[in-house]
Amino acid sequence: MSEKFNIDSLADLARIRLKKEEKAKLTNDLSKILGYVEALGQLNLEGIEPTTHVAKLENVFRADEVKPALVREEVLKHSPHREGNFFKVPKVIDQA
Repeated sequence: MSEKFNIDSLADLARIRLKKEEKAKLTNDLSKILGYVEALGQLNLEGIEPTTHVAKLENVFRADEVKPALVREEVLKHSPHREGNFFKVPKVIDQA
């Protein structure tokens, strides 16, 4: 691995406290991970398409269909409280 990292700085950024033995283990683990990533960077990937998922996935869209809208009175009759043509709900946000 060509670059070093400061485990204390990383712990500060992550807002975590590490014991001395945790720092040693984490430093070792992160060095291995970064070494692996560096090794992946050495691979010749020419002609290989980038992927976001290992399986070929495709979005399935349905066709838009015009359907009649619900009748306002039919919808509002299920409301326990209403005010005119609107649902009436408890206030959840106070204005400052």
